[in-house]
Formats: sequence, C-alpha cells, structure tokens
Amino acid sequence: MDIYARVRSSITSWKHDTPLPTDLPADPKFQSWHQFDPNSQKWDLLSANENAEPPRADEPSSDLVLLTWNIDALSERIQERVTEILTFITHLDSKVDVIFLQEVSQRGLRLILSDERIRTSWFSSEHENSPTRHSFTTMTLVSKTRFARPGSETSRFALGPVWRVAFPSHFGRNVLFCDLFVPSPTDASSTTRVRLANVHLDSLPIKPSHRPRQLSIVSSFLRSVGCGMVAGDFNPVLDEDAVLIESNGLTDAWLALRPEESGYTWGADGKQRFPPNRMDRIALLGLKARGIEILEARQVGELDGQQNLQSETNIPESQETEPTAIPWSDHHALLCSFALEG
Repeated sequence: MDIYARVRSSITSWKHDTPLPTDLPADPKFQSWHQFDPNSQKWDLLSANENAEPPRADEPSSDLVLLTWNIDALSERIQERVTEILTFITHLDSKVDVIFLQEVSQRGLRLILSDERIRTSWFSSEHENSPTRHSFTTMTLVSKTRFARPGSETSRFALGPVWRVAFPSHFGRNVLFCDLFVPSPTDASSTTRVRLANVHLDSLPIKPSHRPRQLSIVSSFLRSVGCGMVAGDFNPVLDEDAVLIESNGLTDAWLALRPEESGYTWGADGKQRFPPNRMDRIALLGLKARGIEILEARQVGELDGQQNLQSETNIPESQETEPTAIPWSDHHALLCSFALEG
C-alpha cells in the first residue's frame, strides 16, 4: 500500500478519534447520532455537550442484546407492517439494546422516526430527511435506557462515532458502522470499544460477486479494534458464500450455539420461488455469543388477534379468491445476546 493511503488513514483516524484499517477501501463518511427533541418536534444532532437523561445506573452486567431485521421495503401495507414490527420489538421479554434494520425505505424511515416509542427511548443513526440513495437504506437504533450520549461522564455505557463506508457493489450498497463503549470485563474502572456493523450485502447470484470483498472490508474494520460484530442480511446465495464468515476469521453465532438447526430466516414457509435460506446472520470477533434465536415475522393484524387479510372489494362473489395474509416482512429477525470475552 502506498504511503499516501497510510497517511490518509492515520489522519482520518486521528481526526475522529477512531481506530481504522491502514488500507481504507473508501473514505469513511462520518455522521452524527440523533435524538428526538420534543420542543422542536424534530430529530436533532446529538451533541456531546448537551444535557441528556443518563441511562439507568443499576446494570451489573456488560452483556448486550442486538436485534437485526430486514423489514422488506417493497411490500405493500408499510404503515401497518412497520407499526406492528415496532410494537413487537418493544414488547419483547428481552430488553433490546441495539436494533439493526435493513431495507428501510424513505417512507419507512419516517414512520419509524414518527413512532412515539422510538422518539422517547432510542438514539438513531438517521433523521427524518436522511437520504436514501436508492430505494432503501440501513439504520441503527441504540437504547437510551442503556447508553449515554458521546463524551458522557455519567455512564460507562456510551455512544461512540457512527459512519458509513461505501462497498464495491452492483446495487450501491454500504456498511453502517458504529462504536459503543461498554465496561471492561477485567477492569471495572475502564471501558472497551465494541464495533458494530449493520450490513445488507449484495443480492442475487450475480457473478462476479462482490460479497467476498464486502465482508472482507467489514472484517478489516472489526480487526482494527479487535472486538466487534457484523449482522444483517448476508444474501448467501452462491456456494462460495458458505465460507465467507469463517474465511474472514469471524465466528458465526448461529453455528456456534445451534449448529444442528437450520436457522432459516427467509423462505421457510415454502412460498418463495427459491429454497429456504439462512439469509440473515450474525458474526463476531472478540465477543462471545450467549444466546441467539429467530423471531418469526407474523401477519398484519395478528398481534391484535384479528388477522388482517387482503381481499378485493367490489368483486362478484363468484369471482372472489382466497384472501391473502400480509406478513410483516419476507425475512424473520435474529435476536442475539453477547458479551466481551475475558
């Protein structure tokens, strides 16, 4: 690698106080965390100097819980689907600390950020007018009851920087990184930087595939801090995709904890054109997965006990077809609890 690239990487790392790989594939695009301001009724930039309610201080453990979900940008009934997905997540028995979402359309983004539960209890990587360069994007939400604003001196659970890195991609995809600071397992007075990567790797069995290079880029950013996780929609549709996690020195959380189970998160109902697949995955470096489970996407209206079926109106009874249930998404979610090694 040429000296110019090394210098550029060092300057970027110093400027943002963030360890970065020496061989940056593309310039990181740093952005800000946002929190909802009830006075302005907007999602505003989160400043390290502003007052914010500190998170709860009675946390004996540094274990974290992450949920990742491709919420399907292209299906209809997006308002009902998004609302019920958020209701489902916020009523889980396991308190979620970090939410990764993929396939968030512009309308979906605004629906999520207009939800009072999200406004009250979560920091967001995005705001209402964050651009979606294509038809959808990724977003990350972090719990305000667990984490404090950047630079906080009142909590050892704190937000770090957040940024995107463009992928080589047939679809203009990128990876959304964030760093979080959690108490060290070996020194109660210090914190450890944990790097999280929210991905939606390239879709379809297009050759040459960019997925090997995409995951290699992500793993290089994780290795630069030695402790992190990548989660999201991996789209493993070619034979070569089966070994990508292992070949990048990462641990597949599902295979580590539930190797005898299929782990299908897409197509398990047999209604898709392609065989069922473990599309969504979680891979770790320097972290220990404690538990992982699939959260199945339900049908619109099912939470209320009154399944909402799609049917045509004004059609003669003799021509009516069976009403079609609308699922929240064509993907199931993954819920993973994890901790620092040591």
